[in-house]
Amino acid sequence: MLKLTKKADYALMAMKHLAELPDRTASSAKDVAEAYGIPPEALAKILQRLAKVGLLQSQHGINGGYTLARDPQTISAFEVIKAIDGPLFITSCVTVRGECGQSDRCTIREPLRKVNQSIEEVLKNIKISQMKEEPETIEVAGTEEKKTSPRKTGDFVTIA
Repeated sequence: MLKLTKKADYALMAMKHLAELPDRTASSAKDVAEAYGIPPEALAKILQRLAKVGLLQSQHGINGGYTLARDPQTISAFEVIKAIDGPLFITSCVTVRGECGQSDRCTIREPLRKVNQSIEEVLKNIKISQMKEEPETIEVAGTEEKKTSPRKTGDFVTIA
């Protein structure tokens, strides 16, 4: 199963949080960690990494913290994930040097490369500014009902 690491999850959550702050207000690692229940030490390292690669700016002092280095409409989920986890490969044979004992008779290397490329393109097209939960729309007998909060595991829908 293809799965993002917890660090990448935390990085995306933090970037989204910073994107939603008014007027590019700075936020400390501690504030972001508390808002999402993320271990503060882990988040501090993640934010430092994002600043090192140029996705965040770090400001010191009383009103210091982290801000986005660019407009959230120009920062992709792919950039954030790559900054934290490195290149995304669904299998080792997708890499340039990806040779294995089956290379000369493998029939799935190219299809897997295409899958990897498709996933990468999807992630490149998702911008931090778009990462918000939409209320779920449920169609019941020709009518549309919108829930006011995002649906979570354990939510029940009552149909009268």
